[in-house]
Amino acid sequence: MTSTAAPSASFPATLTRTRAELSAALDGDGAPRAVVMTMGALHQGHFDLVAEAARRVGPDGTVVVTIFLNPLQFAPGEDLDAYPRTLDADVSGVTAALTDDAGTLRVGRLVVFAPTPEVMYPDGEPSVRLDPGPVATVLEGATRPTHFAGVLQVVLTLMHLTRPRWALFGRKDAQQLAIVSAMVRDLAVPLEIVPVDIRREEDGLAMSSRNAYLSATERSQALALSRALEAGRQAAAGGADAAGVRQAAVDLLASAEGVEVDYVAVVDPDTFTERAAAGLGLPPEDDDAAAATEGTVLLALAAEVGSTRLIDNTLVTLG
Repeated sequence: MTSTAAPSASFPATLTRTRAELSAALDGDGAPRAVVMTMGALHQGHFDLVAEAARRVGPDGTVVVTIFLNPLQFAPGEDLDAYPRTLDADVSGVTAALTDDAGTLRVGRLVVFAPTPEVMYPDGEPSVRLDPGPVATVLEGATRPTHFAGVLQVVLTLMHLTRPRWALFGRKDAQQLAIVSAMVRDLAVPLEIVPVDIRREEDGLAMSSRNAYLSATERSQALALSRALEAGRQAAAGGADAAGVRQAAVDLLASAEGVEVDYVAVVDPDTFTERAAAGLGLPPEDDDAAAATEGTVLLALAAEVGSTRLIDNTLVTLG
């Protein structure tokens, strides 16, 4: 796919591949602007983010969608080489998500930024790196210790390059959402983080680019994750405290065939402090965390199904 400096009737988006092209596309644009950052292999969950971005900016605003498979957030041995690369389909999908039946954009402008690693990191490995803090060392960070540093590196860079009023992130990557939100707050980045709910398949499976790795049998087995979350919600509805919510999810996963559990945690959705003492290395919220009985908590889990690592979560109201 080639770059285009301006929209056309057949392709009502501005596709940019370099920093200079992106800057030229955005300079002088005083309209409200929102950004959706992706790694490609887009699905309906991503398009939900794009739709919410369009709602925020209004019919005269600008939506920027970045498509960049960030090597810094993959450790050696992870699935960077195998990760789907579907730029043509991704750009078509984003365009379709923001055009009406007549092919007219529902926003003022759509800008797609699809750089290479050389564009994002022109000097190779960045010499200045971000420390994502203690939340990045637990749960997903315990399994992928360099992951969140790589995420923040690209997210902050893209925030500077796109200069949005809003940046939209899915709740499926709940730990990422918490860490990015903390970075924006602590570094006084002048924008608003907008969380968007998880999009699920009809059978409850959370949409993920990694679902493409699952065989038919594994996909069926993966439904245990969403069933475990439902078990946790039902336990809370029955009056269970945080520890009881976690145990309900653990019990369901214990009987699930083909599912190797990494963790099941109940945490504060913003700080990731622990609400159910489970020996996961999380910082406790207080001295009686396991007895937490009120408030909104995040029930989060990760498991391997076959050779594919999946994550899922849900917000649960206690009390």
